[in-house]
Amino acid sequence: MALKFQYNKNALQDLKRQLSIREKALPILKSKETALRHEVQLLQRTLKSLEKEIEDAEAEHHQFKTFWAEFPDILVMEPLNMLQKNVVGVKVPYVKQVNFTLRNMSRFNLPGWIPAGIKVLERIIRLEIETDIARQQIDILHSARKKTTQKVNLYEKVQIPAFEDATIKIKRFLEDKDNISKAAQKIVKKRNERKQVPA
Repeated sequence: MALKFQYNKNALQDLKRQLSIREKALPILKSKETALRHEVQLLQRTLKSLEKEIEDAEAEHHQFKTFWAEFPDILVMEPLNMLQKNVVGVKVPYVKQVNFTLRNMSRFNLPGWIPAGIKVLERIIRLEIETDIARQQIDILHSARKKTTQKVNLYEKVQIPAFEDATIKIKRFLEDKDNISKAAQKIVKKRNERKQVPA
């Protein structure tokens, strides 16, 4: 969409102000874009590491499969307290802590291998929650980076050149108008001088 403007001093001042705002915002937006890209890359590495840990824990968990069939409701996860933190100006979810309780069972009456099985299960659940949250964070930050990139491109490739072009056009128009006015004044002055000179 072409930039609409009027050929006057007020429009020129407004365009200069708008141009100044965008020129000052552009480096900040570029820094934000770079920081978001970096955060997404870090989170992707973290996600891969978490997925590997889950694979390892599930391999370890394989030996406890009969245990979970025998005691399916032994472990209860307490409700998660989802919080938000600010990452490069973008709010992302996180969980501070994951808590578990044993349901109506005495640890003294359980076989000796059950505490080890519970620890493995708790670890897998925590890892899956961390993995899910890391995926959410990546999606949110990736979306924010994409919007920031679009804004950078809009400012850099569309709006700043359009404002610069419009500013130049208005300046030329006002200069031409001023030159025409001065020339007209000179012509009027010469006519007046000729009229005042006696023949």
